Amino acid sequence: MIALSHDPSGGRLLASLRALREPPVLRAPVVARELRTPRLLLRPYRLTDAADWMRIEADARIRCGLGWPLRTEREALRHLRDRTRHVSLSVPGDLLVLAVERDGHVIGDVSLHLRTTAAETRTAEIGWLQLTSACGHGYATEAARAMLGLAFRELRAAIVTAVIDRTNETSAALAARLGFIAAHETGRRVTVVLTAVSAGIPEVPTARLRQGT
Repeated sequence: MIALSHDPSGGRLLASLRALREPPVLRAPVVARELRTPRLLLRPYRLTDAADWMRIEADARIRCGLGWPLRTEREALRHLRDRTRHVSLSVPGDLLVLAVERDGHVIGDVSLHLRTTAAETRTAEIGWLQLTSACGHGYATEAARAMLGLAFRELRAAIVTAVIDRTNETSAALAARLGFIAAHETGRRVTVVLTAVSAGIPEVPTARLRQGT
């Protein structure tokens, strides 16, 4: 047993240990904002999206693809409320979600999950979902490309990953269109990866980090 409390430098040592435990924090957090594409508006969710969100929750294809349960109305609205709060990326585990709006209605969303923050290996996981009724028009591709632009230009990710259910042919086809390549397989799940170069996005300088306090 080591008694740190009697060490004159114990305070500094404890502070150093805390710094080692705490993950690096992005010097400039990425905050959700509106992104416009030729046909779509990507923006943070609002509670006033409730009617559109209930259609998303009721879409059996979305639930099957993402493994979502069939939620009650109260549970679905709580899920929407949670999504309205995912608006920034700063430390590993943070999630940023943007609703995809077309002609005044939310037809799906795209998300970025920050996995690692070290500048040389910064990684984010992208996700997407779209109403079945909105499929077949290229909206998901358009929205995902906009989110990839944010990932590589603003978050300055070195790598973006996605996890695809091999039985979800639509999602797998979208990943292929975006330039993702398979990197790992676990049962039905396939992890695909993309870099800024393979996505056709010009290289940008890496962001500096500071230790979290």
